[in-house]
Amino acid sequence: MTMKQGKVSKWFKKEGDSVEKGEALFEVETEKITNKVEAPASGILFQIVVPEGMTVPVGAIIGVIAEPGEQPERIEGLEVAEAVEVAQASAEVLAPASAEKPRERKFVPATPAARRLAKEMGIDLALVQGTGPEGRVKEADVVKYHEERPPPPKITPLAQEIATQAGLDVSTITGTGDAGKITKEDVERALEIRTREEEEKPIQSIPFSGMRKTIADNMYASLQNTAQLSSFTEVDVTEMVEFLDLVREEYKKDETVRISFTDIIILATCRALKRFPMMNSALVGDEILLFDAVHMGIAVALPEGLIVPVLRDADQKGLLQIARESRELARKAREGTLNVDEVTGGTFTISNLSMFEVDGFTPILRPPETGILGIGRLKEKPAVYKREIAIRSMMFLSLTWDHRIIDGAPANAFLETVARYLQHPTLIMT
Repeated sequence: MTMKQGKVSKWFKKEGDSVEKGEALFEVETEKITNKVEAPASGILFQIVVPEGMTVPVGAIIGVIAEPGEQPERIEGLEVAEAVEVAQASAEVLAPASAEKPRERKFVPATPAARRLAKEMGIDLALVQGTGPEGRVKEADVVKYHEERPPPPKITPLAQEIATQAGLDVSTITGTGDAGKITKEDVERALEIRTREEEEKPIQSIPFSGMRKTIADNMYASLQNTAQLSSFTEVDVTEMVEFLDLVREEYKKDETVRISFTDIIILATCRALKRFPMMNSALVGDEILLFDAVHMGIAVALPEGLIVPVLRDADQKGLLQIARESRELARKAREGTLNVDEVTGGTFTISNLSMFEVDGFTPILRPPETGILGIGRLKEKPAVYKREIAIRSMMFLSLTWDHRIIDGAPANAFLETVARYLQHPTLIMT
């Protein structure tokens, strides 16, 4: 729902090929997944407007399907030009510190005539105020801007030559010559300032875009739009460790079975959610929707960010099936082959950081979900067991919930139930 643009990564048909409604027509690559898009109608693929590898905004026309024998007018200029500008604006460039950072180009909706006139007059469309539908720049807007824009600054020929060779925008320079004319000394002073600023630049610039930008927007919106509260508890999971060792020994010859602590935690959490249905809910408008099934989100860390594939109907699955399907989802997440259904529709999420030297953390909700469970590392340390000090396997659980939907008492009772299931895995069967 936060998608603003996507890259057409592959066409499954060529121009002139017949197309059937519902068959895969092209492939779209977004920040997180690659998805096949079906043909909306049957006919002939008359024109491919956006070629493979080009990034375009949501809603852009990327192709034309015509009736057999129909010869519609080919789309030229507008959509293609817009696609090119978006692709250039979204390109991620890592420039060395010594190089000048390229000016960011923003997509400007404009008519073909306006683009053509702006190019002839050397006018940057980003500076023109559009008066067309949704701010689209029209030819008249370009003419008006040309007539009203201030005259070019006065500058000596030598100063102009130095500025041109250095790629310096003279409109940013204040002239000290007669009548404000820009002199050679003014340009040299501006170049000294630019050199000093470049020396102070960081080693590299990483564009804040793609998956990282999407995650940032979602997390910020989550904190702004929900009443989040977190609770923590430390659990003696020694019996869970012994249970896992027992299961692994039982299925050690079966390559298809690889049980992890996360799989046991998913099973325990599903059982607890069935006892506390308010934790398996979502606030949509003025209604709290309670879900009968548990669609468990499992956070998977990737080099470029985080993605949360969804294990559907997790409450209907046994431990072995959970292990197989969650491992397959994690594999597809790392390979970038998840489809839309596998990353949407979650009702609760688990975020596991037990592989790091982290005891506890505060997970952030994934709206409209009501809760998210954080898993800290498993650590052997002294603890009281049967009135004696013993070395036990201990783990921190952290639960974040939306206080608008559920209060502290039932939320903490849910966390306590998950903890007891992990402390005594046999209780999961009750």
